Amino acid sequence: MTDSQLKYFGTDGVRGVANQELTPELALNLGRAGGAILTRHHEDAERRPVVVVGQDPRISSEMLREALVAGLLSVGVDVLNLHVITTPAVAYLVETLEADAGIQITASHNPASDNGIKFFGQDGFKLSDELEAEIEEALLASADQLPRPAAAGLGTVSNYPEGAQKYLAFLQKTIPTDLSGFRVALDGANGATADLLPQLFADMGLDFETMGTEPDGLNINDHVGSVHPEALAEMVKEGAFDAGLAFDGDGDRLIAVDEKGQIVDGDKILYITGKFLNEQGRLKQQTVVSTVMSNLGFYKALSEAGLQSVKTKVGDRYVMEEMLANDYSLGGEQAGHIIFKDWAKTGDGLLTALQLLYVMKESGQSLSELAAPVTIYPQGLVNVTVADKQAMVKNQAVQDQIADLEAEMGSEGRILVRPSGTEPIVRVMVEAQSKDLVEHYLQQMVATIQSVKEA
Repeated sequence: MTDSQLKYFGTDGVRGVANQELTPELALNLGRAGGAILTRHHEDAERRPVVVVGQDPRISSEMLREALVAGLLSVGVDVLNLHVITTPAVAYLVETLEADAGIQITASHNPASDNGIKFFGQDGFKLSDELEAEIEEALLASADQLPRPAAAGLGTVSNYPEGAQKYLAFLQKTIPTDLSGFRVALDGANGATADLLPQLFADMGLDFETMGTEPDGLNINDHVGSVHPEALAEMVKEGAFDAGLAFDGDGDRLIAVDEKGQIVDGDKILYITGKFLNEQGRLKQQTVVSTVMSNLGFYKALSEAGLQSVKTKVGDRYVMEEMLANDYSLGGEQAGHIIFKDWAKTGDGLLTALQLLYVMKESGQSLSELAAPVTIYPQGLVNVTVADKQAMVKNQAVQDQIADLEAEMGSEGRILVRPSGTEPIVRVMVEAQSKDLVEHYLQQMVATIQSVKEA
């Protein structure tokens, strides 16, 4: 079973509308299948296998956690319940606590109606396509062959509130100074960072104000957070802050706002931190890893700073795979997943926030000054429904049109046509010097795809 054939797993775990697509029954079976497969190599006779479980505060997370945990217990796995905590904290605690696996219940930046289940292996990394396929195979098997121990063989649950404090203590050690002297605005997206933000930023010596830190189960990502930083931008402009920091529902993304209220996205954060790490001699191979969706202006700025870039397909898991394969130290996505491999094994919004503020403190520059070299090119995106998305992307007429249009653009634009990971569509992305040119090239590219569909 290949990744494209998986029924449940997408680019970031299992996700869907809670209680309709992602049901308690599915969560139960994921707990059984995931628990059995991820702990099958457990060899410690002194204790049962242990899985750490966290969640974001959306209303369905409790329901899904209870079902998931029941599945884990039923195959003989002990559970450490972290309660509401960020996704990167789960990844960190798996390895720190020498657990066998970690699971986070979250739909990240999605609305409250959605939810998801993310798995982490014993090493703290997201699962490979092969492991996800094994879990799928167990889920889809006609007969349940998974363990069913009785009595003393069943798993047990223990609450582990200390997990959050261990994680916050780790974050503070990733920079060699406090951050006193800054005034920042913080947006917790009414998500998993809501309770952590005041603790972390008070300990780092910052003057701060917060928004999006009162989750009620239904307001997660609701016009707040990294996907909706507009309100934070207004707060920064009105309150004379040095920066604004917006996190997403599960805390693995950061989108910043400079002192002028301008958005500093993941591309700009990658540039700022990559340039700084390189100046310190800490950017391995002078290379930053990004996805194909990063902006052309980002790549130009990197080149002008003497840095190299490597592109992967969309998804922070693929960024990490490239970083591991070639020993790169920094990578991420335009959407704000930033991976500092020296410290973490997944994108981490809180870690990224500390690193960004540290660059500001060490350089003595404002956030707008640090981001200024990255000129963002206008970008347009159109989805086209097709019968065979893979065949469409490889079609010769489509490839010829991409080549012709990019030759016309020269170094001042690019076109990307890629298949969706989950839907029967191809995504057409165009970057050019102006919005009018973006629309012009989009129309030509979409027209070519439509003509191939109709042929």
